[in-house]
Amino acid sequence: MGYKADTSLPVNDAIYDIAIIGGGPTGLFASFYAGMRNMKTLLIEAMPELGGQLTFLYPDKFIYDVPGHPKVLAKHLVENLVAQGLQFRPTVILGERVSNVVKLGEKLFMIETDKGRYYSKTIVICAGIGAISPRRLGIPEVERFEGKGLYYVVTNKWEFKDRRVMIVGGGDTAVDWALNLQNIAKKVTLIHRRGQFRAHEASVIELFHSNVEVMVPYVVKSAQGDSALRKVTVMNLDTNEEEIKEVDALIPCLGFIVDNTVLKKWGLEMEGQSLLVNGRMETNVAGIYGAGDIAHESGSVKLNLICVGFAQAAIAVNVAKNYIDPSSSYFPGHSSERRF
Repeated sequence: MGYKADTSLPVNDAIYDIAIIGGGPTGLFASFYAGMRNMKTLLIEAMPELGGQLTFLYPDKFIYDVPGHPKVLAKHLVENLVAQGLQFRPTVILGERVSNVVKLGEKLFMIETDKGRYYSKTIVICAGIGAISPRRLGIPEVERFEGKGLYYVVTNKWEFKDRRVMIVGGGDTAVDWALNLQNIAKKVTLIHRRGQFRAHEASVIELFHSNVEVMVPYVVKSAQGDSALRKVTVMNLDTNEEEIKEVDALIPCLGFIVDNTVLKKWGLEMEGQSLLVNGRMETNVAGIYGAGDIAHESGSVKLNLICVGFAQAAIAVNVAKNYIDPSSSYFPGHSSERRF
């Protein structure tokens, strides 16, 4: 499996029991369970911080569907997951993207990143939805304002305090940001090309009872400004009439383009952009497992939820433990019985 190794990369000679690729919620919980099973653990995250999408896409948004939390800010959930996931002192590698995986033996893999090489007996891929990049408006006149009023990723909602904000889109991200910013920004306008919204029904109902200006069916046509964005021209798709809106910030929330082609190069079976696993979270390559949004059990219902990722991470790690040591039990024991 895989392809020729880059022999010029620096090598970490340690051999880990388990390497977890992805430092989002699923990867962090997998790190915790690996520690529970006394496994020598390596955690690799491509971004400079842990937390995955919670950190880089919506740190200031509330999450409502994590067990035990009626609601919790994404960044606070990350803080707790990091504290839990790193308590057994795994080796954590940040800012390195895995580019290649080579199987060297029955229970030994070489993992190449853009900066080094690592060795592990097993691998759990917890890469979220994979390598993502925001879907862009594709209007050159608008794109020139990126970094000067055009935002494809929002990490700090307070930078929009007392500003006029326009949000584009009809999915959960667009509606959630509109609701989050309505009491921070001077004014929030949300435009969507259709009358129907893809966002959660309860959020859409809240949107139409909020002070957010909702404009449908509208699209962005152009943008104007000097050193920064000042105005956006929008067009009504029913009438073709155009309107100029004065704005300080434009936030397109049009989804993301996912690229998981690198996984196929490792010899892993895919279904669309998802990594195929069985009920034991095993891929078609013995010793490699998948968990979280990246994984899909063929024939089952796929739910990209944090709680599902947690359960899959626990299964993957405990099965990996038994793969390394067949005499060990799949069941880790109750955490209440363990002295931390």
